[in-house]
Amino acid sequence: MNTGWMRFLTALCSLWCGAALAQVSPVVVLEVQTENVVVYAGDVVEPSRFATVANATTAATRTFGTSLLIGDITAVNGRPAKGTAMINQRTINLRTTATAGLAIADVVRNAISDYALEILQPDGTPIGSIYASGFSAGPAPPGANSAVTGSNNAVIGGTGAFLGARGQLGAGQTTVANRIASVTEDPSNRRINGGGKFTILVQLIPLSRPEIAATATGSAVFHADFTPVSSARPARSGELLIVTASGLGPTRPGVNPGTAFPQDPLQEVNSPVEVVVGSRAAEVVNKIGWPGTVDMFRIDFRIPEGIAPGVATVQLISAFIPGPEARIPVQ
Repeated sequence: MNTGWMRFLTALCSLWCGAALAQVSPVVVLEVQTENVVVYAGDVVEPSRFATVANATTAATRTFGTSLLIGDITAVNGRPAKGTAMINQRTINLRTTATAGLAIADVVRNAISDYALEILQPDGTPIGSIYASGFSAGPAPPGANSAVTGSNNAVIGGTGAFLGARGQLGAGQTTVANRIASVTEDPSNRRINGGGKFTILVQLIPLSRPEIAATATGSAVFHADFTPVSSARPARSGELLIVTASGLGPTRPGVNPGTAFPQDPLQEVNSPVEVVVGSRAAEVVNKIGWPGTVDMFRIDFRIPEGIAPGVATVQLISAFIPGPEARIPVQ
């Protein structure tokens, strides 16, 4: 092939591949902790008997049977949270060896499942939901996080802070076995009767992630008088700084998609927002949409006391999704 043509193709591929890769957000792992997990097996067919027994019950799942798992979300990535995890599944018991009552197949799976995770802040404020579909039990898919112990599910979307997300989902460590109950058991007593504890691991590719804006002179990090933090005027330990950022998700009370943030009322970022300076959590004082802009936000945070002088990294985390680090001088 012509040498000039080869050089052209190489340059074109370099430009195209670089642009394509730049548009893909890095994978984020969400470790969703659940408690009081109960699997309600569809062991009776008479609707009049559903949810009528107050005490704890027992049941078994059978091939072709249906069940519904309900659990409480208690933490995400070690941070306190609330919410509900639900798995609607049909038992199929796929096995590679023919066994009476089980389904012969080329793979080993226990059920085909639909996941719904609705995640809230500790005060009950909704953050967003994640939905996935696939198989329960059996081996983890290729490329899964090392903490995934099994299951193979595709993240098919989300809402709120997770709008447009994709990825894959698997089961993590089980510390208390999930309890299997009859569909006759009253689910209002689920927390009283108790259940299991296990981790759901979501490898998420978010549609966007929190990012500190860039200016001609560096990262958009400012002193309280809106002069840029720079080597000529570095940040100080304990100082209140202002950041311009994007990708922080929905606001409260909310605006229509594509609509600029108003001056009144000011729009607070709906998701939990964290600022990490170096390896230390900073106090977040303010988190609002900049009035008159679309998807530009103002974050006010305080540099931790005693921060070492030099160059410090600043990272935003919104809805448990970390953004890239920026660097600022600190004296």
